[in-house]
Order: sequence, then C-alpha cells, then structure tokens
Amino acid sequence: MSELRFEWKNMLAADLGEESCVPDLLGERILQNSLKFYLDETDEIYEGYGKVADSYPYRQRNNYKRQLKEKQIRTAVLENNQLKAVFLPDYGGRLWELWDKNENRNLLYTNDVLQFSNLAVRNAWFSGGVEWNLGIIGHQPYTTEPLYVAETHTDEGEPVLRMYEYERIRGVTWQMDFWLDDDCSYLKCRMRIVNESTEVIPMYWWSNMAVPEYEQGHITVPASEAYAGTGVECRKVSLPEVDGVDVSDYQKIPRSIDYFFNIPENEPKYIVNVDKNGKGLLQFSTGRLKGRKLFSWGSNAASDHWQEFLTKDAGRYVEIQAGLGKTQYGCIPMAPHTAWEWMERYGAVDLGAGACEQSHEWRYEKVTEELKANQEIEKLEKRLEETKGLAKKQAKLVQAGSGYGTFAPKTKRTGHLEFVNQSETLKKWKHFFETGILHMPNPEDEPDEFWNGEKFLAYLEEKTVRKDAPNAANWYAHYQLGISYLIAGRNEDARDEFARSVDLTSNAWAYHGLACLYLKSDPEKAKQFIMEGMALQRERLSYQKEGFKILEKCGAYKEIDEEYKKQTAENQKNGRIQYYYVAALAKLERNEEAYHLLNDGDGIDVSDNENPTLWLTIREEAEHIFFEIRDNGAGMTQEKADQILTYQSSGYGVRNVCDRIHVLYGEKGEMKIESTPGKGTRVFIRIPKNTEAKVL
Repeated sequence: MSELRFEWKNMLAADLGEESCVPDLLGERILQNSLKFYLDETDEIYEGYGKVADSYPYRQRNNYKRQLKEKQIRTAVLENNQLKAVFLPDYGGRLWELWDKNENRNLLYTNDVLQFSNLAVRNAWFSGGVEWNLGIIGHQPYTTEPLYVAETHTDEGEPVLRMYEYERIRGVTWQMDFWLDDDCSYLKCRMRIVNESTEVIPMYWWSNMAVPEYEQGHITVPASEAYAGTGVECRKVSLPEVDGVDVSDYQKIPRSIDYFFNIPENEPKYIVNVDKNGKGLLQFSTGRLKGRKLFSWGSNAASDHWQEFLTKDAGRYVEIQAGLGKTQYGCIPMAPHTAWEWMERYGAVDLGAGACEQSHEWRYEKVTEELKANQEIEKLEKRLEETKGLAKKQAKLVQAGSGYGTFAPKTKRTGHLEFVNQSETLKKWKHFFETGILHMPNPEDEPDEFWNGEKFLAYLEEKTVRKDAPNAANWYAHYQLGISYLIAGRNEDARDEFARSVDLTSNAWAYHGLACLYLKSDPEKAKQFIMEGMALQRERLSYQKEGFKILEKCGAYKEIDEEYKKQTAENQKNGRIQYYYVAALAKLERNEEAYHLLNDGDGIDVSDNENPTLWLTIREEAEHIFFEIRDNGAGMTQEKADQILTYQSSGYGVRNVCDRIHVLYGEKGEMKIESTPGKGTRVFIRIPKNTEAKVL
C-alpha cells in the first residue's frame, strides 16, 4: 500500500510580503501577449485568444524580499516502495520532488531555496518542481498561494491527495487528484476543470516541469516539427536541427527560446528528459493534454545570470511542459456547463546507455514503441474513465484555501468540493450579497476585496447609483463601482463614480483609480490625482511604489524628485522607489546625484524588477575618459564576472571589446566588471584622451 502524510520541511525561503494595497489596473508585461506569428493556415493555435491585460481581481505580489531565512514549509507526501512525491500545498500545490527510490534519484529539478522574482502574472514566482498553470496565459495567480487540501481513497484503498480552488478570472473550479498505486513506479495525476457558466470561456492549462539540465542530456518527444517562440515572433521549424543546432541536445541551444512540439494526432502524448546514460523522467498523458514544450534559458552569459538569480546552489534547469493547446500563445474555447478531465503520469525511464548518442528519431521511436507495446496510453484512458466516480467523491478537508469558492454556484459537477469562508472581510461581502448593504471601512485602510463579472457590476450598480439606493452615501461602494466600470471599459461612468467617492470622503483609493483612468488620455490629470493619493497614504510603501510607477509613466520627473523628498526615511531606502528617483534624476540631467545614489553602498536592490534598465555614464578627467554601463538586472557572482573577460568565457562579445581596448591603448586603457547577484552589473571602461589609437 502507498502512504499519504503531511509534514513540515525546513527550507531557505524569502518573505513573500503583503499583496499590493491597490488593484492591478496597470498590469504586468506578458511576453506571450505581444508576438508576431508566421504560421500555416492549418495550424490553429488560437494565437492571442483569451489574453488579458492584467491580473484583476487579484492583486500584485510585488512586496517580496530577496533575503533568505530558514522557514518551515508545509508539505504533502505520497510514497510507496517505488516512488516518493513531495508537494507544496501552500505554493500552488507544486510537485516539488519526485524520487525514484530504486535509483535514489530525484527526477525533477528541485530548487534549494524559495527565491521570488518577477516572472508571473502577479509578479512573484519561483523556479523548481512541477507548476500547475491554468486560466490565463502565464504563471497563474495561485502560483504562490495556498490551495484547498483534502484526502480520500481510490476504490482499491490507495490514499488520494486532492488539491483544488476556484479561479476568479475565468470563474472555474479546478481540481487535482494524486495517488500512487501499490508497487507502481508512476505518479498518477487526475485533473479536472469545470466551467459552470452559460458562456464559452477561454481556457488554458500547462503543467510546467522543471528538470535538471544534464550534461549531454537530451529531451525526446514524438514530433518532427515545432513552433519556435523567441519572445518576439513565433515560427514553425523542422526538428531536430534548427539553425544548425540539434535542439533535443538542450545544452547546445544558444539563447532563451520556447519550442512547442507539434505532435501528430495519432501519436502518444509524452515528453522525456534523460541524462547521458539514458536515465531520467517520462511524463505522458491522455489525449486531451495534446501539447508539449521545451523551454531553455540558453547557453550564454545572460542565461547563466538568470539561473544564478533564481537559486542558491541548485544549478541549472530546463523546463519540459504539457498543455491543453498546441502552444501557450492563446487559450482554447471551453463550452458552457462543461468539465474537462485528463490524466498525467510521471515516473522514471531508462532508454539505455548510448541512447543520447542515437538520433532524435531513434529515441522517440523507442519510447513510442514501448508505450504502444504495453498499451500504456490505452490503460491510462481506461483509468480516466474508471475514476470518474473518484473525481466526484467527497474528501476529508485537511486545509482550507480561499473563501471565494463559497460565492460560486454549486451543481452536481462541483458539489463534492468543500469551500469554506474563514475571512472576516468575505463575511462582510456575503452580507452585502444577501442584503444589498455594503460595509464602509475607514478610508485610511486599504480596500479589502475586489470582484469581477457582469452580475456583480449590475448588482452593485443597482444598490448604489440611485439616490434612494442603500449605498448612495457610501464612499466605498462608489469606489468599488468605479473600479468595476473601469474594468468594463465604461470610463466616463468610472470617472463619475471615483469623483463621487472622493466628494463623499477624501480617499487615496479613488484618486488611484482616477490616475489609472487618465494615464493615457491626460497624463497631467493622472499626475495630479496620484499625488493627491500619495499625500493621503504617505506611510504605506505599497501605495507609494504604485504612485512613483504612475508618475514615471506620466513622464513627471520633476514631481518624482519632489515626492521622493517627502518620503519617510524607510521608504527612501526602498530599491523600487530609488530606481524611479534615479531614473528621474537622469532625465532631469542631474547625473552627479544619480551617479552618487547608484554607487552608494551596495547600489539599488530592485527585487521586483519589472523595468530592465541600462544606465550609461560618461565623465571626463584630465587625461582619461571614463565610461560606466550599469543595469538593474539579475547580476552574477564576481567570480563569473571576472571570467567573462578571460578565454574561459563561453561568449566572446565582451571579451572582444576588452581585447581591443588593450590592443588600441595598451596599459592606458582598462575594462573591468563588477556584479552582485540580484543587484545588477557595472562595466567600467577607461581610455586615454588625446591619444591616437592604433588602426586595426
């Protein structure tokens, strides 16, 4: 028999911090939303379908720290005599470790730290394990959040770990059931998404598997072509060689790229990662999960920096992924009153010594033949059907997630899932939905909740707009209505409601709404409104950061200078605020002040970096000209920085510049690099004045 237990694991982890105090009205940049496509008329990848501009009604997770401290992290463990699977229920239910007990080997890449960085739709994200992404394009809103956890049993008596939640953007319930059969070497994962609405909705799911980047390792997938996404465009390419590189040999891939494999309809859906000895991970699924992907950071200095930025000592990884669509560049339509179900299996594979020396075609034919010979896909499809009753079986609640599922409709498709409301603020909103009377908090306190959807907007409108409505004199109701109008694109109505809210009670939240409303159409008004709000919330760092962001988007550099001087001493130390201030000083041509702040102490720490920026400083002295190029990117160890200027470097661009400086100017010229992981890199160049350089 297998075992399910709940434990605590000591890990080095950063503080996630509080959510932003304001709703996400500005959004983060999602690369998949801005590609150009060069595809055939039959490819049907739904490019751009279902993309969203922001994470509303979720707030941004942009107040995390990079300092690591030892913490106890809750885990759920499934184990039998073949496998041990470790999950992180408080972090999106991530499958964190998968141990092949016969080889004493972790089949996944498991980070040695929980280190957050700005890579998710809500900003905070961390690398490692298998991440379950659904709903909208990108790393999903719950990727750092607790899920509901429950336990039940299969008909054979094996324990089942169930994790589930209600996703608010799409309005769907999603459920994951995991178990290990007795003496079985594969983890079984049964997934279920339910659309209870009356509308066709865009849907997205990708299981993102971080796996070790093995020396001489290879991935295998049953495809001869792929959609290659560079972050700028998407094109179809033939496999395995792309631009002279065998991309199945992932260490040879030169730069960051996505390869979405176009698996023929009649082929089994799987992906494999093996080391030079042919051993590693096999993931395969039932037919609904048709897509497979390889993401590589590349093999250049920039990819090295990102990998170092995301971990402590866990080394390099690649991602192999499995999804509902052919690519991640669009959602696919999901019919009303529909449940989508599929199964995935994760386990060890051994292709034999020398497999990596064979061709890509040889490897995928070998895997395909073995899966077909053992009828593994047919067995999994059959198991999916056999466990339909299990999927709707009630389970014993172990840990609660959010309370939003208590507000969703319950039908025979979702009635087996227990949602609980333990939040005092959600209880106040429940009172509003029952009585029509909305609570009115202190305007100095941050807004408690945000809601989306046409039904909510119509109900709030009914209970607020009329002069005799129960919330007609409630500043908070008018503010919430303004937000709902803004999300719905009813900008004039939003303006009127924000103005009404401020007239009733001066509050920073409606000023923020007005600033976001006018940001593109009238930056001067946006600037004035956000400064009004900043004056009311001077102590709240989250609001001040948002204020500086809006001022920067308005080009209000003089006002950024003024607002920085009004900040508390603690806020002035914040790296994000310092970043906006230095950028403003540079625009105001106060370069000496900017240079001083950049070089003060350890420089600027912008952990939640959403605006990669390069600064160039040039100064002239009696005999030399000095150039400094500085960024606020991932940085690197000083050892790695020193190596870039030597022939140990894998690249040659920077080294070539250094060599030319020495050839042209001899000892009078100099180039050096200083860098700190997480804080960026500085390149210093010194050349002599009034000296004729050698002609090359």
